[in-house]
Amino acid sequence: MEDTKMEDSSNQREMSHEEMPETHSKGGLITMPFIIANESFEKVASYGLVPNMILYLIKDYHMGVAKGTNILFFWQAATNFTPILGAFVADSYLGRFLTIGLGSICSLLGMILLWLTAMVPQSKPPPCDLMTQTCSSPTSAQMTLLFFSFVLISLGAGGVRPCSLAFGADQLDRRDNPKNVRVLESFFGWYYASAAISVLIALTGIVYIQDHFGYRVGFGVPAILMLLSALVFFLASPFYLKQQASKSLLTGFVQVIIVAYKNRNLTFPLPNSTASYHHKRDSNVVAPTDKLRFLNKACIIKNPEQDIALDGSAANPWSLCTVEQVEELKALIKVLPLWSTGIIMSINLSQNSFPVLQASSMDRDLTKKFQIPAGSYGMFNIISLALWVIFYDRAILPMASKIKGKPVRIGVKLRMGIGLFLTCIAMVVSAIVENARRKEAIRSGFQNNPTAVVKMSAMWLVPQFCLNGFAEAFTAIGQTEFFYSELPKSMSSIAAALFGLGLAVANVLASVVVSIIDDITSKGGKESWVSSNINKGRIDNYYWVLAILSFINLFYYFLCAWAYGPTGRQATKVKLMAGR
Repeated sequence: MEDTKMEDSSNQREMSHEEMPETHSKGGLITMPFIIANESFEKVASYGLVPNMILYLIKDYHMGVAKGTNILFFWQAATNFTPILGAFVADSYLGRFLTIGLGSICSLLGMILLWLTAMVPQSKPPPCDLMTQTCSSPTSAQMTLLFFSFVLISLGAGGVRPCSLAFGADQLDRRDNPKNVRVLESFFGWYYASAAISVLIALTGIVYIQDHFGYRVGFGVPAILMLLSALVFFLASPFYLKQQASKSLLTGFVQVIIVAYKNRNLTFPLPNSTASYHHKRDSNVVAPTDKLRFLNKACIIKNPEQDIALDGSAANPWSLCTVEQVEELKALIKVLPLWSTGIIMSINLSQNSFPVLQASSMDRDLTKKFQIPAGSYGMFNIISLALWVIFYDRAILPMASKIKGKPVRIGVKLRMGIGLFLTCIAMVVSAIVENARRKEAIRSGFQNNPTAVVKMSAMWLVPQFCLNGFAEAFTAIGQTEFFYSELPKSMSSIAAALFGLGLAVANVLASVVVSIIDDITSKGGKESWVSSNINKGRIDNYYWVLAILSFINLFYYFLCAWAYGPTGRQATKVKLMAGR
């Protein structure tokens, strides 16, 4: 008996020793610099291209402000939407490693093509004729090359951005490690810190290079950084823990909708008849809720012998879904109205082109020897967001908790409401500042010279950026926390993707708003509010339109917040109070 025990324990030690290389030799902290560097270089490269792009389209491609702005809105929409497709592809087919790798290569190719538009004279229209004051429009081939570079960069962002955080967490997630939670928390902190620093470098360093060394160097540097991003990521390939692709939640949602439609003529089982619904083994949820009851038909078992496989799963997931799948889709549908209230704020945050044009016509001298690039003023948005998060987390909450003698936190719905109010004020401030800038330009005789610099400091633009930064800190972070707390844990990837989807929808709607305003205000030969000559146009009125839409959206938010009822934590408190 003792010999047998000794042999068994010896075998166990040998097995555990053999398994160690497979489970613990891969991943770990050694992979973190490579993953974070890949994401950071990609962000610096891609974000650095955006601020001055409107100037590049106007000067080198001879586009009007409205057309150039719309192109950039659609580009940003694609860049914000492709991460959802990237997450789906990674979860369902390729896995995160391949998706990030292919995304890095796509971004690199896109940036090389964009750099070629600056390097090769034939890739864009010739310079305007100063004698005749005429400019040639870009040919179809030249526009195709430009758009193809944008598409590749967007596809690259769709591969890298949704997967980097989860891929990094895969390397560190050791459930048997007692310090696992702290390690992951530390990684998330470093990840978001590096992301913020990357955006700041993009809005300052890359923009500065473009302003002082031209687009040949200004587009070449992001291409080099993207090359480093791809090389760094693939360099650590032998060390990565590469998990296989699994079933995607998006597929499950589509299955529920299709199966519910197929079963639309079925009658509902009798109340409390849980045996008629298909659910996972050992699941606490054995019957669907009565809300959105028509979706419940997706999990009704018609014929147990045909519908259920031997292992208890559905024989055909496109003919029978689980109760869990149905409830996950219901949870998503429930949060969509509150999600939609953040779209207007995202439209306001996406106003990158007009502030750049405003700043370029204002005094940007910080000192006699240093001038802030017109495209760098967006950094005040990031700075104010970061400062508020630190101040709120490290000063306001601890102080309030100390005064009250118990932990204090501001509810997510209240924070979202505060943010939406602040973005209204930001648009009002934007309109007032632009009105003052335009009056100063006309007073100085610059009405026909949009490139002239008025005697007004560009620092007057800082308050609107700071207000939008605070608004984003309240609403965007509040929304993300709301999604994570209200949706099931199995839907954490969807919670992360919802904010990006909101940005994509906002970019498309922002383009629609600009197009409508341009069409309406330019009728009868009048000067458009979004004219290429910002001194003749009325960007201030455009900002007032956004301010009005923002105030209407604020009341829409109050309605949605009231209709939603208490959040998960609030509902728990209500139940506890009722129990007493």
